[in-house]
Amino acid sequence: MTDSTPDAASDLRDAGSAGERRGTDGGVDARDPDELRRRAGVRGDPDRDQHFLVDDRVLDRIPTYLPADADASHILEIGGGTGALTDRLLRVADRVTVVERDASLAAFLRQEFAGEIEADRVRIVEGDALEVDLPEFTACVSNLPYGISSAIAFRLLPKRRPLVLMFQREFGERMAADAGTDAYGRLSVSAQHYADVEVVEIVPPEAFDPAPAVESAIVRLTPRAPTYEVDDEAFFFDFVKALFTQRRKTIRNGIRNTAHISGLAEPEAVVDAVAAVDEDLLGARAGSLAPAQFAELASIADEHGR
Repeated sequence: MTDSTPDAASDLRDAGSAGERRGTDGGVDARDPDELRRRAGVRGDPDRDQHFLVDDRVLDRIPTYLPADADASHILEIGGGTGALTDRLLRVADRVTVVERDASLAAFLRQEFAGEIEADRVRIVEGDALEVDLPEFTACVSNLPYGISSAIAFRLLPKRRPLVLMFQREFGERMAADAGTDAYGRLSVSAQHYADVEVVEIVPPEAFDPAPAVESAIVRLTPRAPTYEVDDEAFFFDFVKALFTQRRKTIRNGIRNTAHISGLAEPEAVVDAVAAVDEDLLGARAGSLAPAQFAELASIADEHGR
């Protein structure tokens, strides 16, 4: 996690959009999150996984966590809510596409950002982000609903675009965890297959209304190609999943015990093939292996066991 937060004021450019208020210095103030909720006539609902981010300072900082060289010409936002983050994204992006599944909130966003929509700077897509056709985008910045954060993240990661996403703290820290740590697991390997993962800020429950029961984490995912080759990604991920179901077992026993998950027809042949290459790997445990080592094992398993 970073030790300091960027100066949002120096990074956010004035937007001059409809509905914004002029500050005393002549600049354009950001839309107030409480005022947006008042105009929308909504309150958060924990039963619907709906927690509105209301801390202006956090909202201002989120766009600044994009990588310095990120193309911000078209930013995708999943779960626009009442538009507080949308407003901040318009200060760094040429265009923002918002996916919002709540029909009443989508209607409010179309009204609130009518001027920006007319100027072709905002597009509102009403629907479930797990089902709608996502547009081409250059980066994604979103405060994700906790309940679908994993599914959304792994819909976005293969697009290989810069992502700045809000998760539950535990989830974000597991994504970024290093091999050999308690938090390291299948999620870590899968996310780091696609990107460099950093927890850039911990956000307290008080930044939301209603406050969730847990802390949140803002996570930056900077896409890059893996340092290893994977011929069949689906099998690679199934193989990693299988071995982590037996994380306290040795890799030797994990391969033998999880053929029903990994899809191996000849697990003993895989054990023999791994032994011929690196006997030490068979005595290791899943939590100690780096993603490249999983890729090596998966390659052997693909060749000798399927």
